[in-house]
Amino acid sequence: MDVPVNETVIRAAVEESGVNDFSKATIREVVAVANKIEKQTGVEFIRMEMGVPGLPPSEIGVKAEIDALNKGLASIYPVIDGLPELKNEASRFIKAFVDLDISSESCVPVVGSMQGTFTSFLVAGQCNEKKDTILFIDPGFPVQKQQATVLGYKYESFDVYDFRGNKLKAKLEEYLSKGNISCIIYSNPNNPAWFCLKEEELSVIGELATKYDTIVLEDLAYFAMDFRQDLSVPFQAPFQPSVGKYTDNYIVLISGSKAFSYAGQRISIVAISNKLYNRTYEGLNRRYGSVTFGRVFIHRALYAISSGTSHSAQYALAAMFKAASDGEFKFIEHVKEYGIRAKKLKNIFLKHGFEIVYDNDLGEEIADGFYFTVRYPGMTGGELMKALISYGISAISLATTGSKQEGIRACTSFIKEHQYDLLEERLEIFERQY
Repeated sequence: MDVPVNETVIRAAVEESGVNDFSKATIREVVAVANKIEKQTGVEFIRMEMGVPGLPPSEIGVKAEIDALNKGLASIYPVIDGLPELKNEASRFIKAFVDLDISSESCVPVVGSMQGTFTSFLVAGQCNEKKDTILFIDPGFPVQKQQATVLGYKYESFDVYDFRGNKLKAKLEEYLSKGNISCIIYSNPNNPAWFCLKEEELSVIGELATKYDTIVLEDLAYFAMDFRQDLSVPFQAPFQPSVGKYTDNYIVLISGSKAFSYAGQRISIVAISNKLYNRTYEGLNRRYGSVTFGRVFIHRALYAISSGTSHSAQYALAAMFKAASDGEFKFIEHVKEYGIRAKKLKNIFLKHGFEIVYDNDLGEEIADGFYFTVRYPGMTGGELMKALISYGISAISLATTGSKQEGIRACTSFIKEHQYDLLEERLEIFERQY
């Protein structure tokens, strides 16, 4: 078997897509290039570049949404604060699976966590004019830095690869002690590396957030998807770890996209700690009058961005939260498929000379889940990304995630059963040629 795609075809597709440096291409740009090549050549691509759910959406959500639409709610603007049913169930769900007490008032529906982080960045950056910089604990979701750029906010970042455990405190304090950090953001489990910050690390983040009066944005896009432990039983330990146990200066983002496979309807919850929700800031007072953080978030920022989240999607998420908290909807069992896929894929890559980049989770083997990271000896992440395109395998370079390690991020969500053998065949050729 020859290399499926020749260099001329790849070069033409990259140029046509307007990508100056393919090694730094965004997720959507990689998708566009792979689509062009696939259409032109007929070569089936093994798609690992985009984190789109590859499982059916929850029927509980779909039914609730259809029922809501059949009631004629599409003609009515949603309440900007969110439906009481969803706010109540969000508060209960958070108690059931995170063991945090966040009032229903402080649970705000948004049009996906993307809107949640954008609005959180916006408001956090207006609280104190001296705090004009966002700190990213990388690697992370590349688009969040784009959001900071769109807002005109400064940001700093560091790759946490060499700063896990007891090394994290000194590294964080290096940035926070400058007094210019408005908020800290990270995902847990991590996108793209899939490590999970431990309680001792979350404790450090919380302690320093309080000490330096900085807001923590905890992105739980892959909620409870650390399959090494059973986080599926509501109101029973172990719970999804959270910085909310260690500070009052936090916002938790819970997405319907991955855990409930409900990405297309763009629905998430921004859960603001009760203390932060009711807090006033001098910067916000000057800009908006005497209004709390939560009121500014909802009635000034969020209202200006979208004037609410669709009724039907809110009813869907409320139904899924309720069923999960009642123990009737085993959503974690549903998404364990990603862990099964990751294990199979990693074994194939390792068999053919690849290495896992983020392979250690404070002494534990890294979990199997939605993403994993691999490198190939002697190749940069950009070189590997471009080389694999020739074999009909698309992924993104770790450089775009803020990682300082060489390698690629691979997503498990689109993998089809027959593609394991296909990947094996193509990597056998890759290994012979490299």
